[in-house]
Amino acid sequence: MNPEDIIEKHFTRLKSEQKRALHKLGIRTIRDLLYHFPSRYEHAGQTGTIAGASAGAEVILYGTVRKPEIRKTWKSRRPVAEAWLEDASGKIKMMWFSQPYIAKTLHDGMSAKVSGRVAGMGAKVYLANPSIGKSPVNPYEIHSSLFGEHGKVRLSQTMGESDFPKELCSIYPESRGVSSLWLLYALKKVFEAQAHERLKDPIPPEILARYNLPTLSSAFVFIHTPKKLSDATVARKRFAFEEVFALQIVMQQRRRVLLTKEALPVVVDRSKLADFVASFPFPATKAQMNAIDVIASDFEKTRPMLRLLEGDVGSGKTAVAAATAYLVATSLPKGRVAGTLQVAYLCPTEILAKQHFSTFVSYFRGHHIPVGLITGNECRKFPSRVRYEESVKLSKVAFKKMVANGEIPIVIGTHALIEKSLSFKYFAYAIIDEQHRFGTMHRQKLATKGNIAPHLLSMTATPIPRTLALALYGDLDLTLLDEMPAGRKSILTRVLAPERREDAYERVRVELALGHQAYVICPRIDEPDPAKELALIAKSVK
Repeated sequence: MNPEDIIEKHFTRLKSEQKRALHKLGIRTIRDLLYHFPSRYEHAGQTGTIAGASAGAEVILYGTVRKPEIRKTWKSRRPVAEAWLEDASGKIKMMWFSQPYIAKTLHDGMSAKVSGRVAGMGAKVYLANPSIGKSPVNPYEIHSSLFGEHGKVRLSQTMGESDFPKELCSIYPESRGVSSLWLLYALKKVFEAQAHERLKDPIPPEILARYNLPTLSSAFVFIHTPKKLSDATVARKRFAFEEVFALQIVMQQRRRVLLTKEALPVVVDRSKLADFVASFPFPATKAQMNAIDVIASDFEKTRPMLRLLEGDVGSGKTAVAAATAYLVATSLPKGRVAGTLQVAYLCPTEILAKQHFSTFVSYFRGHHIPVGLITGNECRKFPSRVRYEESVKLSKVAFKKMVANGEIPIVIGTHALIEKSLSFKYFAYAIIDEQHRFGTMHRQKLATKGNIAPHLLSMTATPIPRTLALALYGDLDLTLLDEMPAGRKSILTRVLAPERREDAYERVRVELALGHQAYVICPRIDEPDPAKELALIAKSVK
């Protein structure tokens, strides 16, 4: 049995319903089966045996059904289904009141999994109305065959010795025709064939040792057949690490490829940069100046910059983008006496693109640097040749021709920026706003607009912890804007109990009366009828 074998090769008696269920669960190969992890675990009582079942305990027992029958109670004459469950430690009676049909579904000698509460007193205990189902295998037996004698784990030295007071049963995401019990049965067959040993561990041994992680084969055993919850915890930690490790490998490979390319050199004139920043209608914060300085230093290198700028809404990311775009837009292409390098500023929405276009126009108005806007609906250029203080609307053909000729140094736009029909002459700097709303492919399409790799600045207002940001964007260097501009009002957040809903509405009325605005965010689980939704909104507002 090999990990890449399809399931049907080794489970030849699968019904069509089971095949559909496996495909629905994403299980097509033995590898898929091994990576189909339990969603939770159930305790099977103190010992997992009938002898250890005590009154009042919730148990999961595995055993053989004996003597199923139907009888009636002595007084009320209610029908009762009865049977015995037997394992190596003893036997216990099972009773289903007013459910005589259950006895007809059982037969003497069948293997079963039974779960329920133990009723009765002392030695006279029984299972009242337990849940029962066919069990092709006892999960405890699978696990025991993979551990050494006396329960000592032989697959990882980090686990140590322990007595295992509670047996755990793995519960999996299921689909009609494929239950957790069937999956345990299938996994037993896989483990017995040692197919899990044939998968190559993607994590090097020295990394496993450094972070005290189990090997891949050990982790499969721990996560599918744990003897205690710490086994499963260790396995999940290892598989979570594996995902992040794989992501980082891909990120670093991508970064290495990009860093082998050359970027267009940007001439950094720090005195002109200081004058441009001083022209802002507000004083730049220390955090903004630090970010601008770091990016300017990256521009002076021959390799392309790959940087993530993270800051809260209002921390001044757009100003940093404008200041660094100024450096690029005032820099001559290498070996040229005319023309400038170009900047592409990618925005996720048309509204945001127009907003940034307006902001950039206000920043660059006195510096004679053209700024362009391209969206799915329109193209604009500032300044107009007729009236310098205004922008002019252009056709897409005319706009793209000007960009291709290098006549517009700064181009702001939506996804229209990454269309194949739009090309740059001296593309040197790519800025991506709200990085989390774009995929890697969008970034790559923008980065390949020119023949030479551009410097890349990704920006996000999402408050991502530093360690998580480094994991998600491992191919980017991280710069934080951890300071808000002076005079910025603090944001107040209040949480009210449901019974104080009217207090919240009253506060909204007060703000509206003062000429302010308010908005309400509503959760949505499913798509409502538009007409009904509008009626409900109107009623709520009234």
